[in-house]
Amino acid sequence: MRRTVIAIALCLATAVAAVHTQDTLDYAMFSKIRDEGLNRSQALDHVSWLADVYGPRLQGSPAMRQAADWVAKTVGAWGLANVHQEKWPFGKGWSLVRFSANMIEPQVQPLIGVPRSWTPGTSGTVTADVVRVDIRSDADFDKYRGKLAGKIVLTQPVREVKLLEGIVVQRWNEPLLKEAMTTPIPAPAPAAAPPARGPSLADKIQRFFVDEHVAAAFDRGSDAFSVAGDNQMSWRTQRTDGGTIFPSGGGPRDSANAGSVVPGVTLAVEHYNRMVRILDKNLPVKVELDIKTQFHDETEPNGFNVFADLPGSDLASEFVMLGAHLDGVGTGTGATDNAAGVAVMMEAMRILKAVGAKPRRTIRLGLWGGEEEGLLGSKAYVQAHLADPKTMAVKPEHQKISAYYNLDNGTGRIHGVWMQGNLAIVPIFEAWLKPLRDLDVTTLTPQSVRGSDYLSFDDVGVPAFQFMQDRLEYNSRTHHSNMDVVDRIQREDLVQMAVVVATFAYNTAMRDEKLPRKALPAPAPNQPSSQP
Repeated sequence: MRRTVIAIALCLATAVAAVHTQDTLDYAMFSKIRDEGLNRSQALDHVSWLADVYGPRLQGSPAMRQAADWVAKTVGAWGLANVHQEKWPFGKGWSLVRFSANMIEPQVQPLIGVPRSWTPGTSGTVTADVVRVDIRSDADFDKYRGKLAGKIVLTQPVREVKLLEGIVVQRWNEPLLKEAMTTPIPAPAPAAAPPARGPSLADKIQRFFVDEHVAAAFDRGSDAFSVAGDNQMSWRTQRTDGGTIFPSGGGPRDSANAGSVVPGVTLAVEHYNRMVRILDKNLPVKVELDIKTQFHDETEPNGFNVFADLPGSDLASEFVMLGAHLDGVGTGTGATDNAAGVAVMMEAMRILKAVGAKPRRTIRLGLWGGEEEGLLGSKAYVQAHLADPKTMAVKPEHQKISAYYNLDNGTGRIHGVWMQGNLAIVPIFEAWLKPLRDLDVTTLTPQSVRGSDYLSFDDVGVPAFQFMQDRLEYNSRTHHSNMDVVDRIQREDLVQMAVVVATFAYNTAMRDEKLPRKALPAPAPNQPSSQP
């Protein structure tokens, strides 16, 4: 009986595959896409403009505005249509004007560090004693009351710096691809009501530092490593040290909480540890510090997304979307996160325009702001154009979009697609992979992953996908670090990615039918708003 059931299931699967793979694939167009993409790629130049010239593109900063304007001017010059920006409320912007830090006692050492985003500045250059502060509960505040004025505080203990033993450069090999293929799809967690929020201990510590007139707070980054949306292999990756810094946000971006934190700097762990060890010897440490920052009030909506179209023909009212987030964090230059993704999506559009592609559906480029603060830009777009995830009330455009494709895992080449549990599309994509197998695109895994702008679309029932990429140094070195720079970009991988993306976009635009959809999700009334 079991064999009969399996046989029937295989027959049904074969029948479904036969139905879905009847699309005529345009191999002549694939050849043109390959020729243009592989032999005349401009992808690396796009990255250099976005990262070298306009990095790090923190949302609300002048650099982010300049990057968006450059994108609009560039794609407009290629002849793309409907180039425009859509704005949404974000909050106070921030940019770094100047930073220097030097230990001057007991010896002189230039300190490797990065001010935390939205941190206030110092009042010019300050020279201050450094002290170690260990506050683990409300009971610890009294130990330091009246003793910290004008001091620079170290807020964490020493962290052991270990030899690198995990994966530093992560490429998809056969065992990892097999593991990804066989990993069960996790059941989505039920939406939980947000907990009532009072001040956390961290909030109280910052308020205490402000009240005590602390000059600045130094940290050495978190003990744990986590990248939102990582696949199941990510835990094996080890963060590098050696002057690589992984800061977090430094303060609120709303006017009501301005002045609630002291200037904050994340130091290289080796420099941080040295100061703690010196203090443990009961010797004084002095630091000369200068932080100048600028806040940008939101006199008009400070968030924005950038769009451009390659118009369709007989199905022009329907569209396929290619997306990546344009914003970054306030460290490095945002090359792998996510100038690489933006550059590839731009390059895919350029290739299609250059080869004279005439898609049936419109192919739309969407570059998002505010991803780093919670997918804000893509959520704003989805809510304005497609559906409200809180009520699942859909808008007319919801039926017009065939698919959304996303890139946001660094500079590594594409090996396949995370299918987000949409198994009805597997036979279709399997046919599309055949002309790409020599480019190492081989894998369709049913797994649902989370962590970037494709979720905004997936959460309202739109077929939305993240490409499977080699992580290379993304997890270990470049993600949200001062090492996220153009030198970590791999040109040949960018070239491959753009050809793959252009091929997927073209195939999606040319099908008689839109891609199959999963069942419409249930309303998620507790989902966070796209507004700050």
